[in-house]
Amino acid sequence: MAKLNLTALEFKDECLVFLDQTKLPLIEEYVKTDSYERIAGAIERLEIRGAPAIGVAAAYGLALSLKGKTDSLKETFETARKRLASTRPTAVNLFYALNEISVAFEAATVFTPTDNTATAGNEVYSCLINKASEINQQDIEKCEAMALNGLEIFKAKTTVLTHCNTGALATSGNGTAFNVIKRGFENGLVEFVYADETRPLFQGSRLTAFELSRNHIPFAINTDSTAAFLMQKKKIDLVIVGADRIALNGDTANKIGTYNLAVLCSFHNIPFYIAAPETTVDRSCPDGSQIKIELRGKGELTCFNDARITSDEYEVYSPAFDVTPSSLISGIITDKKLYKPPYNF
Repeated sequence: MAKLNLTALEFKDECLVFLDQTKLPLIEEYVKTDSYERIAGAIERLEIRGAPAIGVAAAYGLALSLKGKTDSLKETFETARKRLASTRPTAVNLFYALNEISVAFEAATVFTPTDNTATAGNEVYSCLINKASEINQQDIEKCEAMALNGLEIFKAKTTVLTHCNTGALATSGNGTAFNVIKRGFENGLVEFVYADETRPLFQGSRLTAFELSRNHIPFAINTDSTAAFLMQKKKIDLVIVGADRIALNGDTANKIGTYNLAVLCSFHNIPFYIAAPETTVDRSCPDGSQIKIELRGKGELTCFNDARITSDEYEVYSPAFDVTPSSLISGIITDKKLYKPPYNF
């Protein structure tokens, strides 16, 4: 039976429970695990996706690596940390969460006996789970703060276009850009949403449409290549998307196809907004040229749902993200405020 409220993930009965997003919208299947390796695999396969949700899942995964461990705590922890860090190179929330858990681990093991007793192992594990839960709760609160701050971008009844998925499925709360749209709709400021299908994995047509339907927000799915035509016909008032990494100067990495939208918005004089928590800002990254872009396997283009749609012999170029220059961004909505250009985080 389908749940009334979407939950991308939650910590329950000493396990991470997550919704397998590769099977949506046709099947709602939850996976329960206490294996960091299973969580790492889920992040790689996009069963768990969305920068904030990836961070929360990784935090729990790293903490769970010490569940029941009584010896070799540091070795086990480092192995798990490296494995989780290798899953998705672009989403900075992943590395933020792993760093937070690592700091908690160092603090918790300062007074751990060298013989690593069972009692000491349990205490360290509990400390890390508490820190992961704190990261989880902070994400929920940041989602609501973003939604409130984002109301400022709506000046009248608005038709919005969005790309990829940025709702409850992408976070442990109610979403980033999607939650801004949702709050706008609840306040009578959003009347219709166009959802890019978001090739190659259709996060828009499978996931965003799923969430729009659940929230009773009027919408239509469109191919990514239809966005320009919609703008030409003056059917779009603004575009809002999420982010996986934001550089100090405001350059933003997001799902491939985002840069296309920003260029189109600039040409058609349509506001283009980013919504992401402050933790998505990479303060070690001066500009977008320094953002590492993940390349995905060819199977995501040559197949869909295990059905081959073109020859596997063909070469494929499949970046998961692109970078939108800050000069094309009208505003960046975070849990702290709505930033306007020029950006200087």
